[in-house]
Amino acid sequence: MAIGENAWQLLLESAPYILFGLLISGVLSTFLTSGMIARHLGSGRVLPVIKAALFGIPLPLCSCGVLPAAVTLKQQGANRGATTAFMIATPESGVDSIAVSYALLDPFLTVVRPVAALISAVAAGIVENLFVVSPHKPMQADDCCCSSTSETRRSLIQGIRYAFTQVWHDMALWFFLGLLLAGLITALVPSSVMEAWLGGGVSSLLIMLAVGIPIYICASASTPIAAALILQGVSPGAALVFLLAGPATNITSLTVLVSILGKRGTAVYLMMVSGGALMCGWLVDQVYRVMAWSPQARLGSGGEWLDPAVEKICVAVLLVVSLPVVANWVQKIVSRCKRVIR
Repeated sequence: MAIGENAWQLLLESAPYILFGLLISGVLSTFLTSGMIARHLGSGRVLPVIKAALFGIPLPLCSCGVLPAAVTLKQQGANRGATTAFMIATPESGVDSIAVSYALLDPFLTVVRPVAALISAVAAGIVENLFVVSPHKPMQADDCCCSSTSETRRSLIQGIRYAFTQVWHDMALWFFLGLLLAGLITALVPSSVMEAWLGGGVSSLLIMLAVGIPIYICASASTPIAAALILQGVSPGAALVFLLAGPATNITSLTVLVSILGKRGTAVYLMMVSGGALMCGWLVDQVYRVMAWSPQARLGSGGEWLDPAVEKICVAVLLVVSLPVVANWVQKIVSRCKRVIR
């Protein structure tokens, strides 16, 4: 019961912002296409990198879904540094995850999260352009594990439909699993354990980095987990490391990264993601210490103005648009069971 209550409360707080983020992502997918982006990212070592990171921050793509878009950018002339910056900034942030961060985290972390993603992405892209110069043949977009945003949108309605179907369908199961995991952490893991291992210091940051790098989780799904971790005593800096490293990397995408950037480029990518996450996490912990802020007391302060009735309506809408995802998931399970039986 405690697990369910905690997960339900997080869903109530985050549902309005998920819907808002999906609406904005629909607008972005209408007017901000990969082809338009690529025209700005070809020549230059610094400016294209900054543009790529800024373009990537609002896009709602996960660490897997960003790969086909990055391939498209590279094939259309974006340089290596710009491609790297785009692949870091995009999964670490997004309008949907920023909205959910505002609902579940405190205002400071809500702002720091995209800023840290931007800084890490720009630094990695510049390093890539300066020190990794060996060309590498890009893979074909068909080889990627997820589909990217299409190159054109005929209307705003189609863009919003795309956001509530493909974008939400790609992240829905992970988001609900993130809620469940957050409920488990809050209900079952003692605060004393979290504070002892992850309450602050460099060791806490390194542990969260080791946890975040190999797993597959999108930026929105990682947010309720981070909120639950902070509530149980994890330092906000360690939670930020998880929020940055988790969405930006996973075991599945690393092999594709080698195809896009080469081995040296992929090594630079991992080093810059790790270094940026650790540095930003350490700085955030110092800010909370100097300001004497209690991260637990500030959690969810952004969404407190919403009426409970509005939250419940938004949950109902979110569950309705999630029905096709659940149906597809059940169908896959049934098909696998049939194959096993045969």
